[in-house]
Amino acid sequence: MVLAESVAVVEPSDITAGEARDAGFPSADALVTDLRGDPALPLYRIRFRQLEGPDPRDELAATDALTDADAAVIAKRLARMDEASKRGPWTRDVLEIIARQPAVVSTTLAAELGWERADFKSHVRRLKELGLTISLDVGYRISPRGAAYLARTP
Repeated sequence: MVLAESVAVVEPSDITAGEARDAGFPSADALVTDLRGDPALPLYRIRFRQLEGPDPRDELAATDALTDADAAVIAKRLARMDEASKRGPWTRDVLEIIARQPAVVSTTLAAELGWERADFKSHVRRLKELGLTISLDVGYRISPRGAAYLARTP
């Protein structure tokens, strides 16, 4: 978990050698050369700081005892996601495909739904924010919270 501490518009010439090294580049020139996009657009420096402590999403995901109120809040959030989606209702389909196929590469899961991989992954991240899924080295699995929710809903 990280915190974005600051965001500033900078000129490429403002980038120091130390900042370039911190960003994983051997030099400021190498960093600037690697920048993509229109050079006329602004360049942003974003400073991040790692946060200590457990990821609250992991703690939420580990909770398998849902109250009626918890289940109602999840259902309301999922309904809102479904209603706002251009592809129509998707949340239940994604949860169920992950539940049926844990640790299966996202490309395979996305193809089963007829989705592009990047789109599938962005939707799964939204479910992870609710503590319903867990990301694995390969694929995903339903969290204890997600399993409890699926068990409570038809």
